[in-house]
Amino acid sequence: MKILKYTMLIMIMMALSWSCQVPNDTGGSADLDSRVESLLKQMTLEEKVGQMNQYNGFYDVTGPAPSAGDAKNKYEHIKKGLVGSMLNVRGASEVRKMQALAVDSSRLGIPMIFGFDVIHGHKTLSPIPLAEAASWDLEAIEKSARIAAIEASAEGLNWTFAPMVDISRDARWGRVMEGAGEDTYLGAKIGVARVKGFQGDDLSANNTIAACAKHFAGYGFAESGKDYNTVDVGSVSYYNVIFPPFKAAIDEADVKTFMNSFNIVNGVPATANTYLQREVLKGKWGFKGFVISDWSSGREMIDHGYARDLEHVAELAANAGSDMDMESYAYVKHLVDLVKAGKVKESVVDDAVRRILRVKFELGLFDDPYRYCDEAREKELIYHPDHMAAALDMAKKSIVLLKNENKLLPLQNDGRKIAVIGSLAQDKDSPLGNWRMAGEDNTAVSFLEGLDAYGVDYKYAKGAELITGPTAFPVELQVNTTDKSGFKEAIRLAKKSDVVIMVLGEHGLHSGEARSRAHLGLPGVQQELLEAVYKVNKNIVLVVMSGRPLAITWADEHIPAIVEAWQLGTQTGHAITQVLYGEYNPSGKIPMTFPRHVGQVPIYYNQYRTGRPGPKNEVFWPHYMDESEKPLYPFGYGLSYTTFAYSDLNVEVKGNNKVEVSVNVTNTGEVAGEEVVQLYINDEVASVVRPIKELKGFEKISLEPNEYKQIKFTIGEKELGFYNGEGKFLIEQGAFKVFVGTNSEELLEGEFVLE
Repeated sequence: MKILKYTMLIMIMMALSWSCQVPNDTGGSADLDSRVESLLKQMTLEEKVGQMNQYNGFYDVTGPAPSAGDAKNKYEHIKKGLVGSMLNVRGASEVRKMQALAVDSSRLGIPMIFGFDVIHGHKTLSPIPLAEAASWDLEAIEKSARIAAIEASAEGLNWTFAPMVDISRDARWGRVMEGAGEDTYLGAKIGVARVKGFQGDDLSANNTIAACAKHFAGYGFAESGKDYNTVDVGSVSYYNVIFPPFKAAIDEADVKTFMNSFNIVNGVPATANTYLQREVLKGKWGFKGFVISDWSSGREMIDHGYARDLEHVAELAANAGSDMDMESYAYVKHLVDLVKAGKVKESVVDDAVRRILRVKFELGLFDDPYRYCDEAREKELIYHPDHMAAALDMAKKSIVLLKNENKLLPLQNDGRKIAVIGSLAQDKDSPLGNWRMAGEDNTAVSFLEGLDAYGVDYKYAKGAELITGPTAFPVELQVNTTDKSGFKEAIRLAKKSDVVIMVLGEHGLHSGEARSRAHLGLPGVQQELLEAVYKVNKNIVLVVMSGRPLAITWADEHIPAIVEAWQLGTQTGHAITQVLYGEYNPSGKIPMTFPRHVGQVPIYYNQYRTGRPGPKNEVFWPHYMDESEKPLYPFGYGLSYTTFAYSDLNVEVKGNNKVEVSVNVTNTGEVAGEEVVQLYINDEVASVVRPIKELKGFEKISLEPNEYKQIKFTIGEKELGFYNGEGKFLIEQGAFKVFVGTNSEELLEGEFVLE
């Protein structure tokens, strides 16, 4: 039977000219469309709806077939061609066996797409995405995604639910770790780099995977920073802040899929939002790929109070343009009947299926359904030494030096007595971060292991546990808030040491989905530990591991050296050690503003001007009575072991809405270093109020001591313009300010006028 079915598939493919590899250039678009249409005409309504259905992995394919219950139904659905995609099935052998159910048993043998959350690496884990964003190194970020795609595809996967391109200004929201931070311009550039890394130059190659821009749209603006919470944002913010990274993923990287979000948009859940999915995404933007719901976001519309029941969910979501249903079972249970009842037009189903089939063709699955199922390739590429080297490089570039008084850093391996304190220093699991679905527990190089490899002579004291209970998701973390029994040993060790390295921060599962925090300080008793050690030895290097910006104001006021080390993945210990000991000069710049206090959140650099700007010598201006208006560390901030000077800013209008900006940057220190040169503009008077400044360009450069470079930027229509509340792009005449510098606050200022 299997031979007969596979032969039938081959005959159908030959008859429809599918045997030729589908080209990815526009020249092959008409041919691709004809192939899709030929297949669509052969499909029954039930088979079409099946392509819109995605199931989670439900049984061990190495064992017997399910014999009862929901798993049995899913198994039979695959064999009947009623499943278009699977998620959370991986491993070349496992994917091959699951794929065979669809290809060998279903009437038309249409292959499934296998999706997985490949977020920051696959088996070899890179830094969390927010940390990678701190590198401002688009080439390295693209390479990181490329390696993730190579390893994921080697395990049989051909689709990732990444990148997350949500902009967020609220560090309380746990999923800030999964994105690129608060800035739209930087977020769009990084999103494009990640899509290109995943999808490569040829999506039909067996080492590339389809990317997914998520979550469309507004998810990062959840009120109070609580995951899944209400979003209520105006259209100007949607068009100018939230939408651009999604649009760039289409225009500049040809992203193949979108995922809608959990939140409401103007009162309507995104999964059933016609304006988002049909008018904007598929209409104005001309998106050719398909949209998948987030996990059960369809079913959750019942809880929103927008859908009556699951049948209503299917009707609303399908008509609005949500093409594939993830784990709601709405389409597979109700969509056929809805079409027959005239509540959903079959043309709506056809449109969704065309989009899904098109991506399958582009992936090359009709040429060879098993092209991703090579066990020899899997064995060769997982944890490949080149991938480890790239993960280390990415980790070093992600580290941000926040403070370095009296040049305490870099440390010298010269026999000084070094104390290391903090439970995270020996942790091999937490540094992997969240969203490491394929990652193996306890495979990170710990900080202590990094010191050992570098030959550092040190003494270690834990000081205090961070977590007292299990960390397995989805269990809530149990933070140690009472046990200080290890303080005494830590204090004793600090007293007799020359330098104390304290490794404190969040556990890797403190951030991520459903990991919102109301407090942004060091969790548990860590702040007390830091202050206790400081009383006996002020020569402290604080290494902060976190998945978000933390409010570490006390540390900034007292501790001489602070390093933001995020959660850096597999090579964590080596990366931190090489930075602390000067083998690598830190070059990271924070992609999110660090608050002084959680009460400032949401805090971001590109705020709108108000009618009562300050500061003033009176009370009537926007400020806090009990806290500074300034952030702890501004967007784009990060130090180096050298220093850089900016001079000779020149701004010249070239006509045709084109402005050229140049500046000289000099390494005024004693060692070579890298600097991220940042350009911001402000439209002084506009028909829609513009932010006080907006990032519109950056360049990462390397300079030897005393070397200088002239950096040139071109500001064009894309940078000068903005959207009004109706989504119309405007470029208006008038005065502009331009700023160039080392972060969003330390800037040279110029001006120009568009006429």
